[in-house]
Amino acid sequence: MSTHATGAHVSPDIEARPHRRASTETKASFKTTELIVYVLSVIAVLIASEVMDDGDFNAKQAWFFVTLLSIGYMVSRGLAKSGSRDFYDDRG
Repeated sequence: MSTHATGAHVSPDIEARPHRRASTETKASFKTTELIVYVLSVIAVLIASEVMDDGDFNAKQAWFFVTLLSIGYMVSRGLAKSGSRDFYDDRG
């Protein structure tokens, strides 16, 4: 018999077993309402910059707001993923 402690050969079936995950992650980004709100907001800003005729809201300002929206979206996803692991309970 082989064991890990002595450094002897380990059978391939033991090495090939997948490791069980101890915790879950947050939802994937495409499954959240954050992405939907972000995409709709970007579309709204770009449409508003196109519709405005008086020059108060031009393309340069629109892309600045899209950049701010992108930063906000990345920060919100980072906060959602930080410290949000849900550990499985093996005792029950």
